[in-house]
Amino acid sequence: MKTILGIDPGSRITGYGIIEVVKGQARYIDSGCIRIKINDETFMSDRLRQINEGISIIIKRFKPDEVAIEQVFMSQNVDSALKLGHARGAAMVAAACEGHQVAEYSARQIKQAVVGTGAADKTQVQHMVCAILKLNKSPQADAADALAVALCHSHMGQGLGAIMGASKVRRKRIR
Repeated sequence: MKTILGIDPGSRITGYGIIEVVKGQARYIDSGCIRIKINDETFMSDRLRQINEGISIIIKRFKPDEVAIEQVFMSQNVDSALKLGHARGAAMVAAACEGHQVAEYSARQIKQAVVGTGAADKTQVQHMVCAILKLNKSPQADAADALAVALCHSHMGQGLGAIMGASKVRRKRIR
């Protein structure tokens, strides 16, 4: 049995999803969003502190065994990509401070693992998250994306672990 925290980072809303995996079967534990309190005087450093504190609280509460996060994708707006990168960094540092290494997955990998195609849209991802976790209703979009990250991590770990015959698979590390 392992508990996985999936994170969908954002500079305004950071989604999180917690699943438990027992004998290859994923079970929903919790999900939600860290909504950043913003006003005219909010600096980016305040946003990052809120993300960091929120992820730290979630890790202390649920005590996940593993943590996974979505990688930054390059969009047309470079400023948005930079803000997203900062948010990712704040979440990753929170996890690292709590003693976790963080696995990273691209949006395409996540969609492929959950839907079966890397070109899936958000609606398809939400639908499959609900189907896989047997949820009565769809979580908020950012929370559903975070659950998809956790599901991707569980699928990738099982597949690589089975292929390599190892109980623990090494993840990409930032040096």
